[in-house]
Amino acid sequence: MNLPDTSLGAVATDTAGHTELQACAIAARQQCRPQLLLDFIPYSSFIGAQAKISDGIVLYWLEPRRSNIGNPTLPAIHGGVIGGFLELSASIELLYNFGLNTLPKTIDFSLDYLRPGHYQTLYASCRILRKGNQLVNASITAWQIDVDLPVATARCHFLIN
Repeated sequence: MNLPDTSLGAVATDTAGHTELQACAIAARQQCRPQLLLDFIPYSSFIGAQAKISDGIVLYWLEPRRSNIGNPTLPAIHGGVIGGFLELSASIELLYNFGLNTLPKTIDFSLDYLRPGHYQTLYASCRILRKGNQLVNASITAWQIDVDLPVATARCHFLIN
């Protein structure tokens, strides 16, 4: 059985997909709607990722979804979902804020789990620490009730050319 590829790279592997992503990125920036980029990526809808502009920054979040539970005893969000959500958020941040029209390539991704991600809304925000001509260094923080009590933090390096 062939399952659909839900990876980030699945959306722009051909010329048509690349052109569609460019058009989507341009529309998202013009309309101030980063959600348009998330809607374009299959994995985003699979986990239920959402985004909006809040206080001049892009705020990402995951609403509670039974399919995202890893530990049903607590219940807690699966660590892989948290990691995927943070990497996805950083990719969208680059596409939306830096005028990229192709998906950035992940070179390195380091994730620290600090607390259980309980079965409630999970928020994330990104900070670009350095942007060079080819490489970008980003920091992503996920929290639930209090931004000062993060659930997880991640550091990423992306190739953008």
